[in-house]
Amino acid sequence: MPDALPVRGSVSIPEAELRWRFSRASGPGGQGVNTTDSRVELIFDVAASAAFTPAQRDRILQRLSGRLVDGVLTVVAAEHRSQVRNRDVARVRLAAMLRQVLTPDPPTRHPTRPSRAARERRLADKRRRSAVKRFRGSPDE
Repeated sequence: MPDALPVRGSVSIPEAELRWRFSRASGPGGQGVNTTDSRVELIFDVAASAAFTPAQRDRILQRLSGRLVDGVLTVVAAEHRSQVRNRDVARVRLAAMLRQVLTPDPPTRHPTRPSRAARERRLADKRRRSAVKRFRGSPDE
């Protein structure tokens, strides 16, 4: 296992701040299903973490408020039959979630008006299209 979980740029979470919990996964698994603890819970205390600046921590706490319980984020992985693979999945999922939350919002779009030339081109196209349709009529019109 690496010493730290890279999140974004120079931001990484030390392995000491991550806690793991293992339990039996549900679903099919053959003979070892009742004896293997392959389900993984990765627990990360965002509120007490020193890996982020106060602004980053506040942003994470605000954006993930629906997923946090007392400032603690839990990521569960039980897709694979192997505990090692589930650990890797949980680490990747946690990093992706924090990366997405820490990404700054795109700049707000200020609505613009079409230029005078663009308006004139649009009206000229409308007149041209109207003339085409008008000439499609029967000759007696």
